[in-house]
Amino acid sequence: MALPLLPTAAPSRPLRPLCVLRPLGVLSPNRRHLAAARKLPPLLESLPALIARELSLDPARVERTLELLDGGATVPFVARYRKEATGGLDEVGIGAIAERAAFLRELDARKATVLREIEKQGKLTPELRAKIEATLSKTELEDLYLPYKPKRRTRASIARERGLEPLAQRILAQAEVEPPRETLGAPFVSVERGVPDIDAAFAGARDIVAETISERADVRADLRAQAMGSGLFVSRVAKGKEEEGARFRDWFDHREPARAIPSHRMLALLRGENEEVLTLRLEVDGDHALALVRRAVVTNPRAALAAELEVALADAWKRLLAPSIENDVRGEVRERAEAEAIRVFSENLRNLLLAPPLGGKRVLGVDPGFRTGCKLVAVDEQGDLRDHTVIFPTHSARQVEEAARVVEELCRRHRVEAVAIGNGTAGRETEAFFRRLAKEDKLGGACVVVVNESGASVYSASEVAREELPDQDVTVRGAVSIARRLQDPLAELVKIDPKSIGVGQYQHDVHQPTLHKALDGVVESCVNRVGVDVNTASPTLLRYVAGLGETLARNIVAYRAENGPFGSRRRLAKVPRVGAKAFEQAAGFLRVRGGDNPLDDSAVHPESYDVVERMARDLGVEPRALVGSAELAKKIEVARYVDDRRGLPTLRDIVAELEKPGRDPRAEFTDAGFDPDVTEFEHVAVGMLLAGVVTNVTRFGAFVDVGVHQDGLVHVSELSDRFVRDPSEVVKVGDRVKVRVLHIDAARRRIGLSLKQTRPAPDPVAAARSARPERVEGRPVPAPRPPAGALADALLRWKGRPKDPH
Repeated sequence: MALPLLPTAAPSRPLRPLCVLRPLGVLSPNRRHLAAARKLPPLLESLPALIARELSLDPARVERTLELLDGGATVPFVARYRKEATGGLDEVGIGAIAERAAFLRELDARKATVLREIEKQGKLTPELRAKIEATLSKTELEDLYLPYKPKRRTRASIARERGLEPLAQRILAQAEVEPPRETLGAPFVSVERGVPDIDAAFAGARDIVAETISERADVRADLRAQAMGSGLFVSRVAKGKEEEGARFRDWFDHREPARAIPSHRMLALLRGENEEVLTLRLEVDGDHALALVRRAVVTNPRAALAAELEVALADAWKRLLAPSIENDVRGEVRERAEAEAIRVFSENLRNLLLAPPLGGKRVLGVDPGFRTGCKLVAVDEQGDLRDHTVIFPTHSARQVEEAARVVEELCRRHRVEAVAIGNGTAGRETEAFFRRLAKEDKLGGACVVVVNESGASVYSASEVAREELPDQDVTVRGAVSIARRLQDPLAELVKIDPKSIGVGQYQHDVHQPTLHKALDGVVESCVNRVGVDVNTASPTLLRYVAGLGETLARNIVAYRAENGPFGSRRRLAKVPRVGAKAFEQAAGFLRVRGGDNPLDDSAVHPESYDVVERMARDLGVEPRALVGSAELAKKIEVARYVDDRRGLPTLRDIVAELEKPGRDPRAEFTDAGFDPDVTEFEHVAVGMLLAGVVTNVTRFGAFVDVGVHQDGLVHVSELSDRFVRDPSEVVKVGDRVKVRVLHIDAARRRIGLSLKQTRPAPDPVAAARSARPERVEGRPVPAPRPPAGALADALLRWKGRPKDPH
């Protein structure tokens, strides 16, 4: 069954269904002809069938997944609790289906608008309709619409107003025999209409011809393919900007193929252009481009008006097509670069959010500083502020001694179990002070940990911080954030705009709504993967739980404050506006610690409590006895409980959860352990082997904090002894690594690092296997097939072109 598309405005008369509405395999006569002519498979399929073919998935599973999503289900819920419907797709696979469906529905709505507008003009032919219905490319659709699209006044439209369209059509007709030029042009001469002579008449006619050529979809597709295939992006420094734009000097005179330019380099060039330091243009072979246009347009080289047509061809390319094609290619390459930058940012954010938590321990948070001192806060197991003060551990000996006394007293009074020190200004000096106290046993056995404080200042001035700590100033709030980050990075970092955390790549240069949507999806995925304690979570954390959102999150916190902690998941139904759908989506991801039912502290969904009760009865025990008992869980015969609601995948998940209820998917906490003798940039020397933490991963390598207030770079070529295409295959944000110092640029304060020869030699068999991409269970893998869309079609035609004789 085909799924309905988004509604569109009613056309002037009923339109035929668009491509994604027609049942699989049913083709219109025009479509059959078009498919046969292009030797392409039929594309007029149902929406699920089309997506399934593109992503190499089972159409029935795609259809069921879309039905769930269209019914209001969230991606985390579908991935976790509806595996039978999706065939075990993970969140990436389900997200790919949702994204592609949204694109095709948006495209379909645009097609309806285009068809309606062309039909209003009385110019919608069966052939044009077939082309519009067939395309899966927004670019091709807009190319097809271009000749009929309302325009501002152009040279061609002015020429048409002057009555020169018939003369333009004579040029385009390319007849071999025509009357003399003077005879043809004379009827169009009119001083009143702005055509003073025959030359003016033909000039206006050529303007019409040039615009007509520039609006041909096939011409534009061929030129776009040529520009993408052989064009070069050329950047040069703007006059007088050499010193001001020194950070762009690597691209002061740079050339790179459009088809191969890496995403980070394209975004760097665009930023340089935006800051008016660089000029950037696309360089293409103009002669070759003109030959492509000529081959598409000229049908009779011996035409009487061939000279007029040749002038119009050159004008069409230089004045109209070249700037437009450059914009198209720049737009496509930029879109590709932005998509890659967003992917990198999303992956880094995911790894940062899923960093190992210290857990519910009492923490002393330290926000270091020289002039204003170090702000200290003591927080309890729940992260609530218990005490705060200021010390000066880097000043005079008397102040250092006083600072040690204050710290020792705070640790004793609040039974501190860990010290979290921000890695900002004075961080290493403050760390050295606390490690000395630890050696002198003045911290009561508390461990000392350096915490990445990126974004803490943003949090301290935010509305969320004012609500949580209304009576404290920004310095105290920042220190509290540092302490809480050690306890639970996920719960604290969700309060901060991800762009302020410092793990992105040109994140301020990309399309912000797209970035925001992607990062929100990452946060939602991480929050639901870990689970949320409904009795302690902040509204900011709760809003990312599947099915809730900001309003319901605040309602839950308000209900909790008024009525006390939730004793069970069932009580969530009493929260205002938490209906059946919201409960269904959220319940499995919310935890009730120490509640009435131990299953409420697990990932078992309430809809499956009945099957757990049956399992317990069959084993002769209480349901409570099953929870946390690996021995009993192994005795469960899963196949006995398969029914029309639950299959083996869900049942296996239930049994796994019974073995280890509420398990945290995050790794165990470990400290980075920076070299205590290397605390400043000047201490670093070539050849040193240093401990560090990966702080950012980009397409060109990974940045590593080695504890000297300046991250070093491990270039992609230094990540491994084998070829690395994507740095995220080797390292991720938060990884503890050993790096060797390769080189130091003191002037630019840059440190070059290497992971080579700091790790065990790779297994050659495993390395060979990792070089071949394998299918990840639950993710769609596109099948090898010819590229689709207008650009790909044109590229194929261009590659198979005959050699130009000119």
